[in-house]
Amino acid sequence: MRQIDHFIVGESPSPARKHQVWNPSTGEVQAEVGLGDAALLEQAVKTAKNVQPEWAATNPQRRARVMFRFKQLLEENMQELAELLASEHGKVVEDAKGDVQRGLEVIEFACGIPEALKGEYTQGAGPGIDVYSMRQPLGIGAGITPFNFPAMIPMWMFGMAIAAGNAFILKPSERDPSVPVRLAELFVEAGAPEGLLQVVHGDKEMVDAILDHPDIAGVSFVGSSDIAHYVYERGVAAGKRVQAMGGAKNHGIIMPDADLDQAVGDLMGAAFGSAGERCMALPVVVPVGEDTAERLKEKLIPAINALRVGVSTDPDAHYGPVVTPEHKANIERWISTAEEEGGEIVINGRGFSLQGHEKGFFVGPTLIDRVTPQMKSYQEEIFGPVLQIVRAKDFDEAVRLPSDHQYGNGVAIFTRNGHAAREFASRVNVGMVGVNVPIPVPVSYHSFGGWKRSGFGDTDQYGMEGLRFWTKVKKVTQRWPDGGGDGSNAFVIPTMG
Repeated sequence: MRQIDHFIVGESPSPARKHQVWNPSTGEVQAEVGLGDAALLEQAVKTAKNVQPEWAATNPQRRARVMFRFKQLLEENMQELAELLASEHGKVVEDAKGDVQRGLEVIEFACGIPEALKGEYTQGAGPGIDVYSMRQPLGIGAGITPFNFPAMIPMWMFGMAIAAGNAFILKPSERDPSVPVRLAELFVEAGAPEGLLQVVHGDKEMVDAILDHPDIAGVSFVGSSDIAHYVYERGVAAGKRVQAMGGAKNHGIIMPDADLDQAVGDLMGAAFGSAGERCMALPVVVPVGEDTAERLKEKLIPAINALRVGVSTDPDAHYGPVVTPEHKANIERWISTAEEEGGEIVINGRGFSLQGHEKGFFVGPTLIDRVTPQMKSYQEEIFGPVLQIVRAKDFDEAVRLPSDHQYGNGVAIFTRNGHAAREFASRVNVGMVGVNVPIPVPVSYHSFGGWKRSGFGDTDQYGMEGLRFWTKVKKVTQRWPDGGGDGSNAFVIPTMG
């Protein structure tokens, strides 16, 4: 059986514990990954401490050249990365390419690090006094990433952190760990010093070791909200800078004037793409008014029934299996919970079986109507190919539903009315808003981050927000004496103005 190793400098000790890595399409175990501990992390940290000062002293344009070469290698190895990703995650290969591509776009932004790192300067802030600032790296950063985007989210984190001059230790999900290791290999091939980017595998034991280690200055996390809150509190208590992105329950508001054909087409990808295993999926649709709800439902049913579920290598499949048998069972429990709570199961994906792949972890597309805010299945994240309809009587209720929800990651409104869209975007209490855009993930030169229990910490992922997270600002106030003074005021703090 294939063994997946840590990517660190020096030999990895033989792991005492291992985790199985499934092939979700076949339901078979395809590999094992060894789980590291605090001792293994210490080995990685020592290496990072040795290599980081020289990397930080490397001028930004030389760092940018490594990022450019890494970008080129990602493009050259796109097919290999996508197929490897799909084999462990289950998403179809074309979707996996999108996973790699969105991470690559952050690397593209990081290629501009010489411009991004420029500080501020004021000449003549006082008599003969100039003031300037510079951004300097934190030192060693760490990323704790989820299973659902094993290429994109690691690159969100280490791309900006390393370009800014930090060393980085990545702890990916043990469910699909091969792509993060391959990314680290390609990064060394691009010219990065060995030990600048290291990958350590593990579970909660490794997470706690990262959060407690005194030499790790910053931690970035993406995962469920309960764990995000835990990571944030424990990391901050240890004196670290922490950004922790949590779960989501994104809503799609359908106004009466919306182009329903466009909205339904968008919902097929947003709700069911990647089997719904995305924190920016759109699992709740909110038609405004009963007439809108009935017209929408009439169009949703045939569109959902036309979706093709297949293995990850099926080029005609709209989505593939979910990541583990436990997650498949959990999704089906949520569908049953919604039914018990009074939801109307319009299309039932429970018990779905793909001919020839009966052991695969497939869940059929599911549509549930008459869902209300009081239902537990609405309040929590299902993270599967399940679309819920929550009917709103008017625009104000449509604004209130996502605003009052515990999660505040993303939301979308479908309308032809510019005033309604502008009013909605202004009023809704959610971090990312789409107007006729179902998955409003900002481009790489903006930033990504939700509100409420979808995000803990003050700084978003990637873009200039990412740069701010991975750097600290040093402010310098300088005066150059013209000579001949008696030094009588040498210990007086000069007054500006």
